Amino acid sequence: MSPVLIILLAAAFGFYMAWNIGANDVANAMGTSVGARSLSFKQAIIVAAIFEFSGAMLVGNHVSLTVAKGIVNPFSYESQAIVFAYGMLATLLAAALWVNMATKLGMPVSTTHSIVGGVMGFGIVTQGLSSIEWGKVVTIVLSWIVSPISGGIISFFIFLFISKKILTNDKPVVAAKKYAPFLAFMVSMVLVFSMLYKGLKNLHLNFSFTNSLLIAIGVSVVFYGVIYKIVSGIPVDTTLPYKRRYPQVERIFAILQVITASYMAFSHGANDVANAVGPLMGAVYAKALTAHQQLSMPIWVLSVGAVGIVAGLSMYGYKVILVVGRKITDMTPSRGFAAEFGAATTVLVCSKMGLPISTTHTLVGSVIGVGLARGIGALNLKVLKDIVVSWLLTLPIAAALSAAIFLVLKGLFLS
Repeated sequence: MSPVLIILLAAAFGFYMAWNIGANDVANAMGTSVGARSLSFKQAIIVAAIFEFSGAMLVGNHVSLTVAKGIVNPFSYESQAIVFAYGMLATLLAAALWVNMATKLGMPVSTTHSIVGGVMGFGIVTQGLSSIEWGKVVTIVLSWIVSPISGGIISFFIFLFISKKILTNDKPVVAAKKYAPFLAFMVSMVLVFSMLYKGLKNLHLNFSFTNSLLIAIGVSVVFYGVIYKIVSGIPVDTTLPYKRRYPQVERIFAILQVITASYMAFSHGANDVANAVGPLMGAVYAKALTAHQQLSMPIWVLSVGAVGIVAGLSMYGYKVILVVGRKITDMTPSRGFAAEFGAATTVLVCSKMGLPISTTHTLVGSVIGVGLARGIGALNLKVLKDIVVSWLLTLPIAAALSAAIFLVLKGLFLS
């Protein structure tokens, strides 16, 4: 296979994988917003398009390099870089096919699991079990356990705070107007600080800890003021029966959820673009990666992932959105806000650490955390059981598919 054909195939497979990430994984990220009816499907696409693209382009470099180089050691293919390139092609196609199949069934699977399974599959058939960087795999597996639990715990306590201070308050609308600017401040602080502090290497901007913190505080004060101004205009009618005041409260949280949806999309773009562009980079730059050369992520590679994600969400994202947003537990803007804030914080922190965690697991864990805050009866356990089964199947199926595709490529072009 000529180098030009390898590049074209890698770009096509990378775009196909990114398209599936958009259809399955971004749908998870935006599902609670659509499920709570804080955003329409069209509005969710617009929000995702802007912030997924920004997250992928500005922060996506961290995890992409982990996926490209961290699962199997590219240096062990130093004398056969073409094998590494074919392995990356097999990984991309195998993961994309599995995620495509799962999306058709409405199952929110992990695209991260899929790609890690794909890399492991080709690594095992080419160099055996010893070729796998098991230490890195263990770290990733631990992150799969830690991330949903972390997301669930954070979301659980955020929703408890909202319930205690606002939803069960004698004057819920007044309380919501009082706390909404504070919650907006907190969301903004986490997002802006995370983005500025060591997060803009692609733009060659290196803010110190102090400068990042000061800028984050300044931006968050502006957010506080904007939300304060918006909620101040919402009338408080204390003559309404108690239950009829809830729609007014949820209107306020719908505003906040637009912020957290944007935050979630940015975090997702930063982390999960790696699942498409990591192996893409591995295929295109196999010779450099196997020869100890230092590489930075090219903009065109990140662009393929970012554009593909937005295309997948807009064309096929509705199936998984319905499962995550409406079938696990009944979602309202206040519950969706708590779930998204907990999930996005977990995803963004892990992406800064270079851990390719599963946004799916984190978000589902956060939704469960919010549901548990209202009692186990608030959860649809049958749907959760189906989701967990699909999670367990993802790694072995992706690995088997990748191994089979690699053997086909080897038979066609390396024999």
